Amino acid sequence: MKTIGLIGGMSWESSKIYYQHINEMVRERLGGSHSAKSILSSVDFDEIERFSFSNDWDKIGNIMAAYAKNLEKTGADMVVLCTNTIHLVSDAITNTVSIPFLHIANATGEAIQKKGLKKVGLLGTKFTMEKDFYTKILEEQFGLEVLIPNIEDMDILQDIIYNQLVKGVFTTEAKETCIKIIKKLEEKGAQGSILGCTELPILIPSHEVDIPTFDTAKIHAQKAVDFALS
Repeated sequence: MKTIGLIGGMSWESSKIYYQHINEMVRERLGGSHSAKSILSSVDFDEIERFSFSNDWDKIGNIMAAYAKNLEKTGADMVVLCTNTIHLVSDAITNTVSIPFLHIANATGEAIQKKGLKKVGLLGTKFTMEKDFYTKILEEQFGLEVLIPNIEDMDILQDIIYNQLVKGVFTTEAKETCIKIIKKLEEKGAQGSILGCTELPILIPSHEVDIPTFDTAKIHAQKAVDFALS
């Protein structure tokens, strides 16, 4: 079994779900008392959040690269960044380490492709929805058409994510608001919805949405387990 290197804390609310998913999947695959070999390095999210809002992505890239390099030095066989948004600086990681970096958008694209969908909605932070580091992979590598919410709904999602979800606040009102946003994208032709913030699957149960949802944290965790057991 290979050792999974995790960079977490963005936020730790979803990082703990990564850890749970990974260990449950390994136990399911191998049986007995098996659990995953993993190393977790967790950042102080307040610092990352401040740099995000000041658009200092170079600084975030340097931080992520240092964490990734440390994982490699301590024996990790791969790097898994437990967040969607901070994949914006994934090049800083891949340029620093020699071990594989498992990109969340690639894992998500593969999962959507297996479902045979062509047009999907994307919910996440404004950084994930507006910038092309995520959608470009889905469009160019997987031939998907990606729909994003309107500006007003993007602002609403941004507020819910940063002022509620990353702080561990998951309300019925926020859930219903997000489901309404997904419904709007469905009316525009979305056949499925990417929950492109790793806290969103905690908020939105898949059975409460009319179209398939893609839990990016779980999909990413599965990719890590597949690699670890390959």
